[in-house]
Amino acid sequence: MKLSPREADGYFAKPDPGKTGILIYGADAMRVSLKRQQVLAALLGPGAEEEMRLSRLPGSDLRKDPAQLLDAVKAVGFFPGVRAVFVEGANDTATPAITAALEEWQPGDAQIVVTAGQLKASSKLRKAFEGHSNAYAVGIYDDPPSRAEIERILGEAGIRDVPGDSMSALTDIANDIGPGDFSRMIEKLALYKHGDSSPLSLEDIGAVAPQSTEAALDDVLNVVAEGRSAEIGPLIRRLQAQGTNAVTLCIGATRHFRTLYTIASAPGGPAQGIGQLRPPLYGKRRDRMLRQAQNWGANRLETALTLITDTDLALRSAGQTAPALALMERALIRLAMLGRAR
Repeated sequence: MKLSPREADGYFAKPDPGKTGILIYGADAMRVSLKRQQVLAALLGPGAEEEMRLSRLPGSDLRKDPAQLLDAVKAVGFFPGVRAVFVEGANDTATPAITAALEEWQPGDAQIVVTAGQLKASSKLRKAFEGHSNAYAVGIYDDPPSRAEIERILGEAGIRDVPGDSMSALTDIANDIGPGDFSRMIEKLALYKHGDSSPLSLEDIGAVAPQSTEAALDDVLNVVAEGRSAEIGPLIRRLQAQGTNAVTLCIGATRHFRTLYTIASAPGGPAQGIGQLRPPLYGKRRDRMLRQAQNWGANRLETALTLITDTDLALRSAGQTAPALALMERALIRLAMLGRAR
């Protein structure tokens, strides 16, 4: 059977020990791994490893020795409680062994938990689970985490008093960084708040939030595109401290303003232009880029791209003597001022 994303969230939190098994697949290995950890923890409870109620098998081994999966599923444990066999990194070459185990499974056997990378709809492994009456298949996609998912992660870390502004900040961070980085950030936040019963504040979040180079670069480019020239200097200093050079910043500016020009110059208008972008933009980032393109217009964006190209040539010139980052900062300030002009 196939579970929708909404149904899957409920099942991961409270899996049915009477089911034969579950396939969790997706392109992002970290997202798949986190969901697998969640479902196994909820299914088996604490102490599963120590009590030998969890067996692990690499998916690649099943092609050479397919019988080992069924043997593990049928094995009788020394300790009472639900058992599971976890098959990691399976693909269609492991399908015969997994299909045989699904068919031979009986109540009381270990539940079969399988993870895989991105699988097409025609995948034999997907079909084996989707066509089974007592097993589930769940696709994990690169969608931003829902509020309920963020609340679950916070609750597991013991963080429960979260005001609205702090939740909004956490949602923005979760949308900007990967799920693994977000989970690690919440672990740090829990340690930071240990013994502190006050509500979670923005200052608390700021103390542990990751400051990635990519996020900082996006910050400065958005500030430039929105005409906030006074904020450019401090953001440049932050990028400089992280080792970002002027050429990298110039390349980022070129990419950002080319995207804005593509949106603004579409024959059907910016709304059509942003809908045609590949890869597509989603959520708040989509709204922000659309608003920037509408504010600039195609003509001023052409001027902006010319300014950036001239700066790029100056940075790469053998006769350039001015500090490169100062030259780039001046160009970004000129861009911001151009963005404010009417």
